[in-house]
Amino acid sequence: MKEPAPLQPFAPEMPDEDVVRRVVAGEPELFEILLRRHNQRVYRVARAVMGDDAQAEDLAQEAWVRAYQHLGEFEGRARFSTWLVRIVLHEGWTRSRKSKRFEPIGDDSESSEEYMTAAPDPESRALGSEMRGYLESAVDSLPDSYRVVLMLRDVEELSTAEAAETLGLSENAIKVRLHRARAMVRQDLAARVGEGVRETFPFLGVRCDEMVRKVMLRVRGSGGPPAA
Repeated sequence: MKEPAPLQPFAPEMPDEDVVRRVVAGEPELFEILLRRHNQRVYRVARAVMGDDAQAEDLAQEAWVRAYQHLGEFEGRARFSTWLVRIVLHEGWTRSRKSKRFEPIGDDSESSEEYMTAAPDPESRALGSEMRGYLESAVDSLPDSYRVVLMLRDVEELSTAEAAETLGLSENAIKVRLHRARAMVRQDLAARVGEGVRETFPFLGVRCDEMVRKVMLRVRGSGGPPAA
């Protein structure tokens, strides 16, 4: 059976909330827009929780299916991307608790002032693709709770406020954990974390297409769009 042609990847003229409403109203094929728009973020967050490529892809796929199944519950109080990341985190933490390997993310009481860092120096900004493998290894070695914060702030470039909202932490706690995560990575690499970190853990091209294909097959076989 010939698969339908892919939709426009990002449809920038259509806000997430409008896409959600149309999917819930009976156009499940539009869910692909959300998949392609947010697939890399979902994978990166899953990767931060699981610390393993294969487990992260499995978690990302399951999180997408759960998001589709509960799409009618999205009320628009938070951004769709925030709502989606919370699903990834909830599912990932559930899996991790079952394996007894995850350190829960709790608030930090220390002041953030002593943890403020300087801007990346020229050497950090020059960090290129040849260092990506070393940097990914350094990020993987972080404690789980720090790795998630680093992934959201430095890799996905969420603001402190956005990361705090997503994780249910104070902004001070985000600043503290981000500094500590950066310090651990600097120690591992003997260099500052610079702009090259945003090129790590890519989930584009064929990998993204394959995730879209798998999720859309499951969505189409689920018997229609989620009820409002």
